[in-house]
Order: sequence, then C-alpha cells, then structure tokens
Amino acid sequence: MIAVTGANGLLGSFIIRKLIEEKRPFVALKREGSDISLLSDVAEKIEWRNTDILNPLSLTEALTGCTHVIHAAAIVSFNPYRSNEVMDINVYGTRNVVNACLEHKVTKLVHISSVAALGRQKDQSVIDENNKWVDNPMNSVYAVSKYRAELEVFRAQEEGLSTVILNPSVILAAADWNRSSAKLFKYVWAQKPFYIDALLNYVDVRDVASCAVQFLQPAHQAQRFIINAGNISFKNFFEKIAADFEVKPPSKKLSKTTLKLLARMETLRAWFTRTEPLITRETAQLSETCFFYDNKKIKKILNFEFQTIDKTLEWCCDYYTKKFDSKK
Repeated sequence: MIAVTGANGLLGSFIIRKLIEEKRPFVALKREGSDISLLSDVAEKIEWRNTDILNPLSLTEALTGCTHVIHAAAIVSFNPYRSNEVMDINVYGTRNVVNACLEHKVTKLVHISSVAALGRQKDQSVIDENNKWVDNPMNSVYAVSKYRAELEVFRAQEEGLSTVILNPSVILAAADWNRSSAKLFKYVWAQKPFYIDALLNYVDVRDVASCAVQFLQPAHQAQRFIINAGNISFKNFFEKIAADFEVKPPSKKLSKTTLKLLARMETLRAWFTRTEPLITRETAQLSETCFFYDNKKIKKILNFEFQTIDKTLEWCCDYYTKKFDSKK
C-alpha cells in the first residue's frame, strides 16, 4: 500500500492520478477539512485518511498498513510572515514522516524536495546532484527549509529506511492560477507589461508525478535526482504563453535596480497584509543568474524523456483558456 502525503495539493493530486492510472493501491493523506477539489472528478477512487504531518501520533496511525510513502506535503512561500510555518511544515513535518516510516518499517520513501535545496554558487552555470549546500544569508527561508528537510531524510537512510530524494525545478501545471507557479499564466493573461532578464528552469507536473511513482521500485536508494526538463528565458516563456492565449506579451524589461526596489516594497507589503509578495528577493536574484539544472542522471537511470516546453504550455494554456475565456 502506497501513502501519499499532501495528496490534495498540486503535485500530490497528479501523483494520485498517476497511481489511479496504474491501478496501484494507495491511500491519500490530507489535513481534516482540506480542499480536495483538485481530485473531485476521481473522488470515488480515493481512500482519504485525515492526518497532520505536524502531529506524530496521527501520522503514525495514518501510515498503518502502508509499505511505501511519497512525501509531497510541503509549503512554498516567500512571505516573511510565514517563515515559521514554512520551517515547521517542511522540516519538522518531514522529520515526523521519516520517523513514522521507520516505526512502520516502510519499504521505500520517495521525498519530494526542490532544486532550491541544492544551493547555488556565484558564477555557477550548471548545477547537478553533486552540488554542495553552502550557508548564505541570501538563501531564502524556503530553500533552507527544504535543505534541512533533506537532512532528515539522510538521517532516516542511515537508520535503515530506503529513500530517494527528487529535486524538481519550477513545476508547471494546469491548476489554480492564483497559487504557486501557475500565477505566471495569470500574469500573461492579464497582459502585464514587464519581464525579467533571467532563465526559468521548468518541469511538467505530470513528469514529476511519473518519476515519483517510478522511484517506488527498490532498485534505487540513497540517491537524489534533479527533475528538470530544461530552461528558457522569461521573455521567451511569456511570449509562448501569450501566443497561446492570443494576447500581447510582456515587453518591458525590468532593470536590476528597479527589480530590487520593487522586491523590498513587496516584502513590506506582504509583511503588513500577510499575503504572498508578487516580487521577491529571490525574483531579484534571478535577474543576476544564468544557470541550468542538469537532468542527465535521471534521463539515464530511467531512460526518461521530459515533456517539451511547447507541449506543456499548450496543455496549460488550453486548460486556462477553456476555463476563463468567458471572463476574459
């Protein structure tokens, strides 16, 4: 039996769909009262178990009878007001998951991390699985939380739990465009004028889900794998989306100075309003970087071919067009 934490979230919902497609037995874990609308069309095929990864006792009970776990529960936020929440869920939640797996003698844990946990060095152009984390005041709280979560997984591996860590880049999906990377599609739909001079490393959510399920097999353990389909300039990325939406693309490049100023202003606004910042310090840092997350390892190990950017964007834009065209 496979358990999926964060099953009602963006990535978790696609992992559940993949398990349904392959007719694999599973249970879907979520917090009581959580929104499960992303899976409403397949609700009758899902066994839900309510738990909270911050509650060790309920989590241990929820994993009863499970032999494999995909840990997809996490929070992505760059709002300083939510720093403690990010650390609690991503670090202590992962600690509780691995402890529950050890207690139940789970056969395999697939931990969904992030490329943010790999860290970056100045002037580095290619990052692979051997990249070493270096503490830096410029590391975001989110990046630190994902790195520390991985330390919990490493510890569990040493204690006898078979683990694999997956590090996806920016996940693109047809989903709620008020959340996460889906906001990029909403930005273009609204015909906003600005773009940043930087590269976006991306991956299709369906590819991440497929990899997560494939790594449930016992062949690979104590390894990490970057899941990244490629990179593209934000300008080109926005132009492709705009073409699919048949709207005007962003055409005004934000200077580094302006971007940093806006990031500071947005941080203050987010702090006082307790909302997510539209532009973050990380966004500003992106304008000074040009790097690629190397995907050679996973392509070789799984003989895996990623969705092309055109196919991913066509899929996403078709979804948004059908859903929102009447409101355009």
